[in-house]
This record gives sequence, C-alpha cells and structure tokens, in this order.
Amino acid sequence: MISKLLVKTFIPNYQNVKDEKVRSSYGYLAGIIGILINLLLFIVKISVGFISASIAITADAFNNLSDAASSIITIIGFKLAKMPADKEHPFGHGRIEYISALIVAFLVMMVGFQFVKSSFERIFNPNVIKFETIPFILLLISIFFKFWLSKFNKYMGQKIDSSALKASSVDALGDVFTSSCVVISFLAAKFTTLPIDGYIGLLVSLAILYAGFSLIKETISPLLGEAPDPELSKSIIEGVLSYDHIIGVHDLIIHNYGVGKCMASIHAEIPSDINIMKIHDIIDTAEREISEKLKIYLVIHMDPICIETEEIKIARIEIEKIIKYNPLIKSMHDFRVIGEGEKKNLIFDIVVDSNQLNKVMTAEELKENISLTIKDMHPFYNCIITVDNDFMS
Repeated sequence: MISKLLVKTFIPNYQNVKDEKVRSSYGYLAGIIGILINLLLFIVKISVGFISASIAITADAFNNLSDAASSIITIIGFKLAKMPADKEHPFGHGRIEYISALIVAFLVMMVGFQFVKSSFERIFNPNVIKFETIPFILLLISIFFKFWLSKFNKYMGQKIDSSALKASSVDALGDVFTSSCVVISFLAAKFTTLPIDGYIGLLVSLAILYAGFSLIKETISPLLGEAPDPELSKSIIEGVLSYDHIIGVHDLIIHNYGVGKCMASIHAEIPSDINIMKIHDIIDTAEREISEKLKIYLVIHMDPICIETEEIKIARIEIEKIIKYNPLIKSMHDFRVIGEGEKKNLIFDIVVDSNQLNKVMTAEELKENISLTIKDMHPFYNCIITVDNDFMS
C-alpha cells in the first residue's frame, strides 16, 4: 500500500513502465528511499553499538551504511544506463545497470570480510555487552524498516524488471535475518557473560558475504550472456509466424544490451516460388511492427524452402525417422536435396542441446553418425549437415 502510494505520488505516468524516463524514475525513487532508510538505520545502530560496545551491532550498522552507498550507485547506474547510443556503443548503455549492481555486490563482500576479522578479534578478546531497553526497542524497529524496504524494492524491481532492484530486495531480506541475529545476541547479553556477541557477529558477517556472492552471481550472468527470457522468445516466434507466407522459423538469437534494449535475429522459412518483392515487403513489415510492439530491434533472415517433390518428401521422412530417437537432436530445418542423377546432396540443419552433446560426443561425431546411417540406406546420398546450438536453452 505504501509502495503504491509513493509511486503514484512521485512518478508521473507511473503505469507506462516501458517508457525509459518512467523506468528511470522508478530506479531513482527506489534509490532515494534506500539511502534515507539505510542512513537512518546506520545512525541508530552505530549509536546503539557504541553505547553497548557490541561488535555485532556495529557490524550490522556498517552493513546498512554500505547499503546506502549501494543505493547511490544504483541511482548513478540508472542515470548512466539511459544515455543514448553513440558511435562507440551503437546499442546504448543499458548494461551499465548490471555493472552498477556488480559494484554493489563487491561493496557488500568488502563489508563482510572486514567484519569477519573484527568478529574473530572479539571472540578471542571478549568485551562486556551492556543491555539497554531503549536501544533494544530501536533494533526491533530497524528490523521492521528493513523488511518493508525489501518488499518495496521487490515491488519496484518487478514493476520495471530491474535485476539491480531485485538484488537489493534480496539483500534487504538478508539484512532482516542478520539484524534478527544481532537482536538475539543483544538480548542474550542480559542473561549471560559468554562471548555470544563475537559469534553472532561472525554469523552476521558470513551472511553478508553470502549475500554479496549471490549478488555477484546474479549480476554477472547477463553480462556474460544468459539465455533469453522465454516469454520474449515465445512472443517473437509467434509474432513472426503470424505473417502470411512465413511457414516456419528457426535460429532465434537474442542479445541483451540492458533491460528494454534487446537485438534479435531469426530465420523465417518461406516458399521458394513466391515473388521476391512481395515477401520482402512482408518481412520488412514484420520487422518494423514486431520491433515496435516488443521494444526490441528485430532482424529477419529469409530462408527459401524447396518446393516439396515426392523425392524430397520421402527423403525428409526417412531423415526425420533417423533423428527422432536421438535425444541430442531437438529439431531439423532447412532440408533440401541438391544435385542431379543418382549422386545427390542432402542438406539440412539440426538443432542440438549443446550441454548434453558435449558430454556424449562432439558435433563432428554426431554428423558422422547420421551421415553413415543415411549412407547405409542410400549409398548415393551425400549429407551436408550443419549443427546449430539451441540459443534459447
């Protein structure tokens, strides 16, 4: 309820999340709220840590300070990510958002390592922790604020599909756990003189390190080139197939240059006897309309399909039987028969699961196996096979 109210109050045209300016406004608002709350929590916890001489509370305080710095970096990341394309970066600067999230993750790791060291020092050189009721209540309130911040960042991240904000949500939820541990150690100091503070501080530090590692893993994946969004892939395929005279598609490849900045290419199968100007106009229309609808840059390559003769039909059926029972092969396309007389070339592409293929055999070995099988059935057929990876896996 509060999240929606903040969005409606501070973000004009907040429902149009596909608009780059609106999307950036979501990022700015989330960053500003994160800075304010984390600075407030830092001030509260550093004061409580100083009064009580608790390393666990002090560690948690600086964790909140690093979260405030993270929010600043997130804002800068959103600002830089919306810079227009230029000569050096023809597809824009959208990936800066991922880089900013990666910087945040490394900051979280640095804080974790620092307080692992401090916690070990406190375990071997324990101090007496002073329990105070008011600081204890303030710590409980801080947990509520962190829990709300986690929900807020999750709401904002889902609204604009931002990996940076979703990561911040997970980080804040982890802080709820670590702060809860700190509160338990602070409460325990009232009943025992054991050095629980140092052990809880170590636990908090390890949780911080784990959160940082998780953030690095999540943010580095799109930079390396992760598999595309299945829903986007499905929308592109269905969109292309909806146009007249396009009878099949394959080899869909999607490059992600940041949220809302994708380039896609796909091969569209068309009858080989269709008028070239007519189908070219259809392909141009499909590229333009699908690009506008899905907010991507789409390129469609035309693949003419041979007019099916009785010979091609029989050959295709036999090839399909051969590859049907091979678990490595997902599909076949661009099948054609070239040549005259008895000696002819069977030319086709197969789409494979590359993860499984590399475990069982090489692509060359797979092609040789298929070729030998076909040769046994038809000695005069020569196979020219192209192995395609399934880029949507």
